[in-house]
Amino acid sequence: MKEQDSSRRDFLKKASMAGLGSLAAISAGQSVFGAFADEPDNRIIDIHQHTDYLGRTAEDLLTHQRAMGITTTILLPSGHPVSYGSTHYGVSNGLQAKATPNEYCYKMAQQYPKEFLFGANEVPDLPNAVEEIEKYLKLGAPVIGELKFNVECDSPEMQRIYQLAQAYDVPVLMHWQYRMYNTGFERFHKMLRKYPRVNFLGHAQTWWANVDRGYKDQNILYPKGKISSGGWTDKLLADYPNLYGDLSAGSGLSALMRDEEFTRDFLKRHQDKLIYGSDCADPIGEEGTCQGKQTIEAIRKFSASRTIERKLLFENAKKLMKLKV
Repeated sequence: MKEQDSSRRDFLKKASMAGLGSLAAISAGQSVFGAFADEPDNRIIDIHQHTDYLGRTAEDLLTHQRAMGITTTILLPSGHPVSYGSTHYGVSNGLQAKATPNEYCYKMAQQYPKEFLFGANEVPDLPNAVEEIEKYLKLGAPVIGELKFNVECDSPEMQRIYQLAQAYDVPVLMHWQYRMYNTGFERFHKMLRKYPRVNFLGHAQTWWANVDRGYKDQNILYPKGKISSGGWTDKLLADYPNLYGDLSAGSGLSALMRDEEFTRDFLKRHQDKLIYGSDCADPIGEEGTCQGKQTIEAIRKFSASRTIERKLLFENAKKLMKLKV
């Protein structure tokens, strides 16, 4: 009995100290999700990375993803280099980031099958675009994208890709940047209605800037300050069940960090529609300098519950892309 009483006292003491530690973290404005670090399921899916991103080596990419704690990474290929208007006559080849095409992503995924998957992509107005994308869908690509080309979002070329996505039941990830990539954002809702069986992922500057109802000047790609609910992106996410948000890149992180009160509510309201991606060219993945790592920490900080955090970092991606991870 004495041993049992002693053990009970020790347990209560430790529990009390743990509780005080959590309260201290809360009062300091810090995330307390670190308390879950020893739980069995802390897997993270990163839906947005690139091979040879700004010259980063495959070895550095592997190191970077492991340092961030990523367990599954989807490599998004560029289209093949061409001098077309859709690539700004070569300026935007490699997704304007020296990213490499399908075969490079596929090769790395084959080399590290437990950690990497590959997307499927091509310059939309190339004559063989649909055939090239379909080739990699047949090989198992769970997503089409990143579609980052100077084309109208409702053009015949893009609609052929949407039709392919519908046939293979995979989502389409689109980079929205005013007067640069996927033009016609104001008309995109028509495509969401026309292709209700296609799931779309929104990403990049114009997508995240338009989360704010007070956003007026589309030329400002990285707006700052308080956010008013009900912006165009906010409404699209609420109104269309086939639309999701990719939290990656500086644009995603900037939107998360602008207005803490808005972000907490936004993540709660759209907890089933938002998905983590890094889109980070950093070679190391260290906390404090790596944008992808900062996005993970922002999600943990602003998620109102462990349930929401797990959805954003893992479960939504797994469900949307039908991943067996």
